Amino acid sequence: MSVTATVKWTGGLQFVGESGTGHAIVLDAAPEDGGTNMGMRPMELLAVAIGSCSGMDIVSVLRKKRQKISDCTVHVSGELEPDYPHRCVSMDIEWVITGERVSEEAVKHAVELSMEKYCSVKATLEHSAKISFRYRIVNQ
Repeated sequence: MSVTATVKWTGGLQFVGESGTGHAIVLDAAPEDGGTNMGMRPMELLAVAIGSCSGMDIVSVLRKKRQKISDCTVHVSGELEPDYPHRCVSMDIEWVITGERVSEEAVKHAVELSMEKYCSVKATLEHSAKISFRYRIVNQ
C-alpha cells in the first residue's frame, strides 16, 4: 500500500497538490507571507486530514452499528510552536454526531476504534503532537 501526490507551483506561493487518485487542492500562503490567500495553508490541510480520516472511520462504524445518523461534523484545532518550523504540538478534535436515537455507547466505541486502531493520520501525528478528543451527540 502506498500514497502518492504531485505538488506543482503555480506562481507566488500558490501550489496545486494532486493525489495519485486524481483529486486536487489549492494551497497558498497569507498575503503578509507573500501569498494571495487563494487556498488552504499546509497546516490547515493537516487538520482537515485528521478530521476527515477520523470522521470516515466513525461514520463507517456507526453505519455498521445501524445508527441513524444524519450528520457528522468534526471540529479540529491545533496549537503550533511560535518559532520556526511552527511544529504542531497539540490537536483537539470534537465530533458532533447528529441523528435519531443515537446510542452513546455506539459513538464511544466508534471513537475508540478510530483513535486506537483505524485513523492512520492520528497514528502518524501522535508521536509528535498531543491529541485530545471528545464527542457530542445531538439526538433529533
